[in-house]
Amino acid sequence: MKSRTGFLVLAAALLITFAVVISEGVQLIATGDPAGIGIGVCALVIPAIGGWFLWHTVQFGRRSELLARELDAEGGLPADELVRTPGGRIDRASADAVFARRQAEAEAAPDDWRVWFRLAVAYADAGDTPRARRTMQHAIRLHTTPAAERV
Repeated sequence: MKSRTGFLVLAAALLITFAVVISEGVQLIATGDPAGIGIGVCALVIPAIGGWFLWHTVQFGRRSELLARELDAEGGLPADELVRTPGGRIDRASADAVFARRQAEAEAAPDDWRVWFRLAVAYADAGDTPRARRTMQHAIRLHTTPAAERV
């Protein structure tokens, strides 16, 4: 819940920043000065790109959460079987062992979004966020695309 609240606060701050940048960009364009117009146009492009990234991040989070809820309803969420240090950090050897098992499951059932979801969690537990994200995106694609269309 903390991460969702933090995300919402940061997203709101980002949207406010976008509004300010867009306002300034419009004012620069209105000056009629060629340099002001160029900077103003750039000021409009940057929030558009940022908005696109924000939208895709929100969609990724919503879709991941949908998969987690569905998997939870099926009783298939991965159990937390990781060994932790007294400080609460995940033991690397434990994460590697769970990861190896999850990777073997994904190789054995490459069309099952559930095993890819669990593999994404294992990547995240191992600290490999980029691969965790890509693997979760693959699980989302498998979940949303009918098997007949995945050729």
